[in-house]
Amino acid sequence: MSANQPYILVLYYSRSGATATMAHQIAEGVERIAGIQARLRCVPPVSSTCEAVEPEIPEEGAIYAELDDLRDCAGLAIGSPTRFGNMAAPMKYFLDSTSNLWLNGALIDKPACAFTSSSSLHGGQESTLLTMLVPLLHHGMVFAGLPYSETELIETQAGGTPYGASHVAGARSDRQVDSSERALCAAQGKRIARLALALLSMREGA
Repeated sequence: MSANQPYILVLYYSRSGATATMAHQIAEGVERIAGIQARLRCVPPVSSTCEAVEPEIPEEGAIYAELDDLRDCAGLAIGSPTRFGNMAAPMKYFLDSTSNLWLNGALIDKPACAFTSSSSLHGGQESTLLTMLVPLLHHGMVFAGLPYSETELIETQAGGTPYGASHVAGARSDRQVDSSERALCAAQGKRIARLALALLSMREGA
């Protein structure tokens, strides 16, 4: 990754691996757009244990996000599995730590999108995506969904919403991300990358 090139922060929490797979597909979509890169980061799990026992570097997958990753990004793709129609606690915990970025307006006019995964077809995907939108709007970000020009939105037999890419993992969380879901993830990555470049040039010209 070039230190000087703008990047989309693909930030996610994944429990069974589906959201991580989606994050990688979104990152691939970002990388298809010239002039911008993807930076994959995850958030650590939270625990009711009061003692800090989580290692600073995860054993596998993307490294844990720092606030600087969010502050310096040109755009954000945020993903979490659905938990009772809302984002998982680790992602909410991370977002709750971004007050200083909010106070400084660090994310104003940067584009953002969301993605999610649930066990069942009607397991709260759309409400999860919409509630993930709320803190991003408080930060002044520009939220981007998926337009119906992406024909997989109409053809999908599983995940996929106009509010953001989604995946149906199945009762045992073992259903693989299918071709339509992958295509929508890639489309979301490309769209957020294009918007980031456009809004970046707008901010620089202001």
